[in-house]
Amino acid sequence: MRADIDEILRYLRVRGETPADLRERVERTADELAETLRPQYVYRAFPLTHQPDGILLSGGAMLPGALAEKMLRGCDTAVLLCCTLGLDFERRLRALERRDMGAAVILDACGSAWVETGCDMAEAEIAERFAPRFLTDRFSPGYGDLPLSLQPFVLAALDAERRLGIHLSESFLMTPAKSVTAILGVADEPQPARVRGCGYCAMKQTCEYRKGGTSCVV
Repeated sequence: MRADIDEILRYLRVRGETPADLRERVERTADELAETLRPQYVYRAFPLTHQPDGILLSGGAMLPGALAEKMLRGCDTAVLLCCTLGLDFERRLRALERRDMGAAVILDACGSAWVETGCDMAEAEIAERFAPRFLTDRFSPGYGDLPLSLQPFVLAALDAERRLGIHLSESFLMTPAKSVTAILGVADEPQPARVRGCGYCAMKQTCEYRKGGTSCVV
């Protein structure tokens, strides 16, 4: 398995037909990354209760706002997930930036897509664990009205600093940078709510993709 090439090209903001030499470089970089570095992830399930002011997880965190209520409607369990490429990717990227900035830009885009592929791997494992029940789309702190300030709880609940080496800045940004946190609901029936799209993204007002008339979503 490797990262989705079309997704990588979207990260690179390639419009129209992709030049053959660029696609070849992207495919080669994606293959090399997949062969040498596997995304690492941890997840944990929490019972939840629906309350007037939000969704309360058994770990003590409240998920406030309309997005959590919409996504977790009909769910009795929430799964917290964290996935990262780790510091090894960061070191590779920094070293490549000193030698070949064009190649580093491609590697950075491949890393962004590869960590999302890692989330897909984790989601498939979670789905198998909870089958025949159903999962919601995954959504993250910073989407819609779900505050980024939930990051400390998510990382602490998953022991992500010890298990994955992830640290959090005062502004709730993760190091290593190619790291993702997410929440998935578990329910007895298929959940129709979806979050994939610009309307739910915390970056929609400043997104470089939208300024260029494109999107990072499939």
